[in-house]
Amino acid sequence: MAQRLLRLSQTRILEWADAHRIRTGGWPVQLSGACLEAGGMTWSQINKHLTAGRYGLRGGTSLARLLEQHRGKRNKQDLPRLTIKQVLAWADASYARQGDWPGTSSGPIEDAPGETWNGVSLALARGHRGLPGGSSLARLLAKHRGKLNLNERPRLTLKQILAWADAYHRVTGGWPTQDSGPIDGAKGEKWGAINQSLGVGARGLRAGGSLVQLLHKHRGMRNHMALPKLTKKQVVAWADSYRKRTGKWPTARSGTVHEAPDENWRAIDTALREGVRGFAGGDSVPRVLDRYRRSRRQ
Repeated sequence: MAQRLLRLSQTRILEWADAHRIRTGGWPVQLSGACLEAGGMTWSQINKHLTAGRYGLRGGTSLARLLEQHRGKRNKQDLPRLTIKQVLAWADASYARQGDWPGTSSGPIEDAPGETWNGVSLALARGHRGLPGGSSLARLLAKHRGKLNLNERPRLTLKQILAWADAYHRVTGGWPTQDSGPIDGAKGEKWGAINQSLGVGARGLRAGGSLVQLLHKHRGMRNHMALPKLTKKQVVAWADSYRKRTGKWPTARSGTVHEAPDENWRAIDTALREGVRGFAGGDSVPRVLDRYRRSRRQ
């Protein structure tokens, strides 16, 4: 086909590229297959002719460069060089607008059309576009702007976690849970992330634990996900003590169990009804006490 054309021109190739874009919605690349307007010549062949200077073409260019120069299509094979100073300037501008530092998922860089934060991070990692490599956007911002790098957080120890929990207890009077939010005095740390690290074994911790389990074991915090089993005999004994002390039998609304401050009659009634903590279910505090009273009359 190229021989029958005798001569090619950049103008003609650009017309073919425009037609390709109208037809497909995108600009052609070397792997776009046959150029229909060129009678079957492939875009790969057209690229070679542009490079080698065949059939009347000047040579020394490429399809990507031609489209970048005349149609503004970004040439990913010949992107402009970057510098650490420039990347930090873009990050500073983003922070000024958004109130937060950009990450790889932050999308296009507003101050640099055609650039994306993910693309910049990849260039930092691979050493492309004049950058030294071996870095990332997160590492760069951690080093130069003090942003916590969540992918390289320091190792944790149970001793440190317990110290944070003790400080929380001194201030609030209670123990933290995974929903307690940021940890005071520990920049970037959150109780939810600590709980997750205990569960999956991240940051130097052994897997299979949780914040509740840790505090239950080392600080005596009640673990509502693993409450001790109860027996109806125990419930009756507490009820007897309640009656001797108050002159009446307890109900679900009777509050805390005097002999077991961590227990309350509402929770016991719920456990009897739902069949948890060793109970069969379908029962209640009133029913248990009614059977007990009848047995005593017999």
